[in-house]
Amino acid sequence: MHQPLNLPPAHLKQKGDQIWDPLRRKYIKCTPEEWVRQHFISFLVSEKNYPLGRMVSEYKVVYNGMNKRCDIAIFDENSLPLVIVECKAPHIKITEDTFYQVAKYAHVLKAPLLILTNGLTHYAALVDPIEGRITYLEEIPLKEELENLIG
Repeated sequence: MHQPLNLPPAHLKQKGDQIWDPLRRKYIKCTPEEWVRQHFISFLVSEKNYPLGRMVSEYKVVYNGMNKRCDIAIFDENSLPLVIVECKAPHIKITEDTFYQVAKYAHVLKAPLLILTNGLTHYAALVDPIEGRITYLEEIPLKEELENLIG
């Protein structure tokens, strides 16, 4: 049994030690990080109005010649990265180094919104690639609010 998270209840399909990933359309081993990812996908869709059809799980990012993967990428209507989400297991403390990891992915992909969560604590920040500035947000914006924030 996985620990409760600081997210609204989600109706997730589970089968033994597997959990359904609607983005990859298959059952995945339900690790603590996967538990957070699936709850967060549900939260983004049901509470923040981000379309499931524009989300990708384990999205490839090439950084300094190395293949990395961000946990969730959300794209806009032009197929450009809009949001990068990095999920950690609940027992992983979110540190500056953890945030730097997701910031690298966002820099490469030019995504304006970064989200970092361990299911208990959530951080969101807007990235201005021209100014090189990061602005932390009080909460994760609704999709409609994000469109206004980034113009």
